Amino acid sequence: MELIKFIPCPAITPHNKSLTLFLKVIIMKISVVGAGNMASAFVKQLHGAGHQVNIASRDVAKANALAAQYTGVVSMPIHDIAKEADAIVLATGYGDAVAALTSANIQAGQIVIDITNPLTADYMGLTVGHSTSAAEEISKAVPHAHVVKAFNTLFAAVLNEGANFGNAQKVTVFVAGDNAASKETVQSLATSMGFLTIDAGALKNARYLEPLAGLNTYLGYGAGFGTSVAPTWIRKV
Repeated sequence: MELIKFIPCPAITPHNKSLTLFLKVIIMKISVVGAGNMASAFVKQLHGAGHQVNIASRDVAKANALAAQYTGVVSMPIHDIAKEADAIVLATGYGDAVAALTSANIQAGQIVIDITNPLTADYMGLTVGHSTSAAEEISKAVPHAHVVKAFNTLFAAVLNEGANFGNAQKVTVFVAGDNAASKETVQSLATSMGFLTIDAGALKNARYLEPLAGLNTYLGYGAGFGTSVAPTWIRKV
């Protein structure tokens, strides 16, 4: 049975009168693999949007502690995490991604949201690129799944604080994948958490998104912009 939630969204009419609109959100069962900063931020935003959230991590104590912060969030063994999930958020480091997905028993046709970036140890370069991407390499390891690249251009601090940057600015999530229905699901999930989305095309375009995340990392740390920054695309209308 499809679960639906209506989220109140304050708005202003053309006559400057306030009103409350309600956004229809389909409640999904989302499994988060990992218990670090990105995983923690995901759990916070997913729970806040009303989704059903499960967590698994090789650090069981950390996963248990994270789950305990939110009513209804469940920590479970990695080999059970994919059961009945609408999508799996891969919130490990790139180096741990394939092993985590192998342990997770991903089912045929399941959506895997790859948020990883193949960063070097100093965070100032990429270990994979040009002719492939982290997302494509992960997809090779789980060819029966639908891998979708998304959220990789966001700092954990941005994800944790939410999509609203103030002054009518909202954070953008770029979404790339080869299965149209899976991309739509991920875009719907991002929208339910308040983010704007841009369809970035096929999964191979992760070859562009991962360097974009690298640039964002440089701007945040190397150039001193801080971690409350995120890339977007603007167009003249």
